[in-house]
Amino acid sequence: MTEQKSSQVAIVKGERGHEPVFKALDLIDYKTALDGYSKVLIKVNFITDKTWDTGATTDPIVVEAIIEKLKALPVTIFVVESDATITNADKAFVKTGMKDMCQSHDVECINLRHLKDKVQLKVPDGETLGSITVPRLVTESAIISAAKLKTHANTIVTLGMKNLFGLLPEKFKAKYHSRGISNVVVDINSVIKPVLTVIDGFVGMEGNGPINGTPVKMDLIFTGKDVVATDATACRVMGMNPYQIKHIRRAHEKGIGTIENIDVLGEKIENVTRPFKRA
Repeated sequence: MTEQKSSQVAIVKGERGHEPVFKALDLIDYKTALDGYSKVLIKVNFITDKTWDTGATTDPIVVEAIIEKLKALPVTIFVVESDATITNADKAFVKTGMKDMCQSHDVECINLRHLKDKVQLKVPDGETLGSITVPRLVTESAIISAAKLKTHANTIVTLGMKNLFGLLPEKFKAKYHSRGISNVVVDINSVIKPVLTVIDGFVGMEGNGPINGTPVKMDLIFTGKDVVATDATACRVMGMNPYQIKHIRRAHEKGIGTIENIDVLGEKIENVTRPFKRA
């Protein structure tokens, strides 16, 4: 196993709004993660077109706060998602209120499935894939995983790492599920590393996630530059052992990020822990 460095993860508690997101980003010095990039993709979670209050999709107010912070930097911002088997991303942008919010800030929403210019990326020492094909824009941009704090029937949790599955531009992703979705998530994160992970825990989801679970009002925002550390911290707040989440454990073992040596800023884990029911 690759020797792990310590990582910073911020946990901020507060009522739904911009300020908790601002504070969480400032705690981890988000600007340095974006050095050298001219384009930023904010990858949201729209596995469904249900609204944020169901706990199923990324809250537009979280994305708006990220956009407000990025406005001071010399970057072009896009909010992105791709179609899922059961969800049209373009319709989800509208129904969730994300498109209206983005238009008010002159930020384009992009359905990655419609981008024609694609590149193939080799996956070294892959769990199951030899390569993945993604839009060229993905490889040229800083990725911010704007994920959701929720459970998942196949991967136990869906946080920052699992959110990147939606960077694959195909609508019908069953072929990836047949390869073992946890394996695929590790392979994606081994070649496309988000520079920032922001987990929306204003309203999370427990039980039958990622779509039909029960909303859980947590009033939490998690941020980090290390997606594995950020996901591991969120797992612990959900009352789960990150070593028992296959894709997080394998990413740690492969040196993509770390489960240990995490410097937690803001709230203490034990003060905000609330065990989530699994799917």
